[in-house]
Amino acid sequence: MADTKVLPTDLTAEYTAARPRSRALFERAGGVLPGGTTHESRQFAPFLPYIARAEGARKRDVDGHEYIDYAMGHGALILGHAHPAVVEAVRRQVGLGTHYGANHEGELDWADRITRLVPGAEMVRFTSSGTEATLLALRVTRAASGRTKLIKFRGHFHGWHDAVSPGLQPPYDEVPPGVTPAVAADTIVLPPDLGSVDETLRHDRDVAAVILEPSGASFGSVPLPLEFLRGLDEVTAAHDVFLIVDEVITGFRWSPGGVQQLAGIRADLTTLAKILAGGLPGGAVAGRRDLLELIALTGGSRRKLRHPGTFNANPLSAAAGVACLDIVRDGTVQERCDRTAAALRDSINAVFARRGVRGIAYGESSGYHLAFDARLRPGDPSSIAALSPEDLKTQRSTPAYTDLALAMLIEGVHIFGSGGFISIAHGDAEIARTIEALDRAVDRAAGSLPTA
Repeated sequence: MADTKVLPTDLTAEYTAARPRSRALFERAGGVLPGGTTHESRQFAPFLPYIARAEGARKRDVDGHEYIDYAMGHGALILGHAHPAVVEAVRRQVGLGTHYGANHEGELDWADRITRLVPGAEMVRFTSSGTEATLLALRVTRAASGRTKLIKFRGHFHGWHDAVSPGLQPPYDEVPPGVTPAVAADTIVLPPDLGSVDETLRHDRDVAAVILEPSGASFGSVPLPLEFLRGLDEVTAAHDVFLIVDEVITGFRWSPGGVQQLAGIRADLTTLAKILAGGLPGGAVAGRRDLLELIALTGGSRRKLRHPGTFNANPLSAAAGVACLDIVRDGTVQERCDRTAAALRDSINAVFARRGVRGIAYGESSGYHLAFDARLRPGDPSSIAALSPEDLKTQRSTPAYTDLALAMLIEGVHIFGSGGFISIAHGDAEIARTIEALDRAVDRAAGSLPTA
């Protein structure tokens, strides 16, 4: 790659010209898919590449370009793309059948792994996604308590169903399109402050549950200390309110038992997905036996809580999930990924410091986040204190991020949103190539990056 600097205004033209097949597919998608995509995070100007195959930490698009991947199945692929053990488990199962319309042993094997790893997981109910898991968890707590309201925290993401949609982005008091005011009124959106939670619960006795991402909003883009989780466990218990810990992203990644294992707590209900199913569709609610048995309730004065689902505990997802959880259960995968992520964050910050870019890489466990702001000291994560939670939540829409992300794609790295994920397939070669690409991408996006 030549050292010639490319102005940000030229990035789109260069990127598009080199990807004619992806461009043609994106134009075709515009006629059949809203926005030309199937997920909000894939809405990217001018378009994301269309991927033809992936293995390990790398993927290749339909135009033949290879990328180091930090999207990693939106966090589901801690083992990397097409891990041999997962591929073999799915290949073996698909030959035996993909949907039995009946019980199968794989769902028991899958549930056994979860109850052994997740703190407080006495029983498990499978769903097809993380959104379904949080929807079910909330319904269970309402049925058990007879109360209607939910407390969630500003910026925390729990899927797209109505009850958890308010409070995702500033301004936090707006009712999202398509959500009725009556439903939104049952969702109380608070700052992550224990005093606010305690005060609310003292005066409102109709709260069934509190739900949160234990890492902080958007898998830790707005960090949250473990002490908060421990304190929230105590506050909810004192007020006899259920605690739902959403470990859809953090489960089996922060540790084999998720963030709860690190914090030393046991939620009433835990929601899971992503790594849970080894990269295939699948989710679950795990937790207290007395709560989940409401789904099985028959007879007596209480009504059964209905929960159907055509693909609950699908045999293919169960096979992939068992194979994945067997590999990650002893913690060595998480430790290795954490070390690699720390090295990546340090290396990114070294580039920003050397180049005078007022940006930082930060994060916990095996992830990273990027932030750019004139108030940041180049490459100094401690300067994050200068930014508000709202600043951190809106990073992805800033020109600094969008131009750098496009430049990185041109250089062969998909950095994914304002944050991304490490797998065991990311090694020294991938990190070195990423940092070399970043150094060149800083030149390409120089006009958009705040500098010292």
